[in-house]
Amino acid sequence: MEQELASLSEQLAQLKESVAATNGTFSETFYFLTIPLMVLIHAGFLAYEMGASRSKNALSAGIKNILAFAMIVPFFYFVGWWIYWAFPTGLSGSEGPMGTSGFAYANGIALPWSEYMGPNLSDRSSGVFWGAFVLFAATTASILSGGVIERIKLTGFIILSIVLGAFVWILAAAWGWHADGWLVTKFGYHDFGASGVVHAIAGFFTLGVLINLGPRIGKFNADGSANHIAGHSMPMTLVGLMLIIAGFWGFLMGCVIVPGESWSWSGTIEASIYGTPMTLSGMTFNVLMGFAGGIIGAWMITRDPFWMMSGALGGIISCAAGIDLWYPPMAFAIGFIGACAMPFVASFIERRGIDDAVGAVAVHGFLGLWGVIVVGIAASGYPALFGEDVIHISFTGQLIGAAVMAVMGFVPGYVVSLVLKLMGELRVPREAEELGLDLVKVPASAYPEAIHPSVSPAE
Repeated sequence: MEQELASLSEQLAQLKESVAATNGTFSETFYFLTIPLMVLIHAGFLAYEMGASRSKNALSAGIKNILAFAMIVPFFYFVGWWIYWAFPTGLSGSEGPMGTSGFAYANGIALPWSEYMGPNLSDRSSGVFWGAFVLFAATTASILSGGVIERIKLTGFIILSIVLGAFVWILAAAWGWHADGWLVTKFGYHDFGASGVVHAIAGFFTLGVLINLGPRIGKFNADGSANHIAGHSMPMTLVGLMLIIAGFWGFLMGCVIVPGESWSWSGTIEASIYGTPMTLSGMTFNVLMGFAGGIIGAWMITRDPFWMMSGALGGIISCAAGIDLWYPPMAFAIGFIGACAMPFVASFIERRGIDDAVGAVAVHGFLGLWGVIVVGIAASGYPALFGEDVIHISFTGQLIGAAVMAVMGFVPGYVVSLVLKLMGELRVPREAEELGLDLVKVPASAYPEAIHPSVSPAE
């Protein structure tokens, strides 16, 4: 009998070990797969921006996007990841209530020479988590990239992208997208799918840059009226937007904490980054309903295929902050309302003399704020954190969070771009803009047989 009990105990231990190994592999694979899915976002931005550019600028639009992605990776490795863990409670670097923040914690897990920042057979999560956050960072730079096409200097753009992707957005994420973040612990801020900490930050950073960058030549007439500067390939732009939508599934997967690991909130169910319970099933309902509401809303208002597909993206951004909470018809309505408002916001910005080539401020900045605020309108009273006797989501908390995201994006974007402007590193010379950036900056031609000649409004 004793031998049988010992044998059963041994088998049970082996079974537990096997289950743990299987779950660990699943968790590692889950986050690993978010990365190639999010790369689709960048394939989409690449096609989207090249198509939205005139043919004389198509390759330069693509090159700056690819280079920004590549430059952000090492900066995020050396600095960005450390910022996320060091500053959730504010700039003091003190430890938060969950004990997963502050200078000491960040030094232990996120300094470049830490055992967790490279191959380590006993650590199966750090690399894939870091990789997912790198792709979030690169997404912010791609949002900026679209608004400034056809007239920004490559050097200036890369500097702005690094500031945004490796410093600004990740500090905002530490404050509002971390269980120890002061916006979360003090105000109950909830932003599951990063409507604020990615989209609003990047949209308002872009607005600050656009004010200093100025409009493209020929965009505005002497009386202030605006001309439409069409890109050379609407089909490429539409395909690019659909690829961004496909990549958004990886983006939202990266916001989920899977169960059953030492760092998980639960052993049985998925959770948000705040520890609040959710499921992939519920998220799927809401992503698709927000997507559909966005397309229908934008199409009803504009009948424009560009805004229709921008509406698909805008619908998901509108729902993203609370996509773990919504009843599906609510997600549809939120996406629909956001997409209906989006073209009017873009027109308002244009009437202020600001040339946002792809509507980045309206789609990401405005709808990012809408996504955050609507959580305060429709989801007040839900627990904002894991545990008992915790702070709850409130309209005031969401409004404060939205204001922080807008200011946190706009001020660095405006200040850094102003410094670059004063140094002569923000905008290309007039002659280069008129000839086309591909001709003067790129040793290749997008269309060597000249099947897509570019025509300026003035011509």
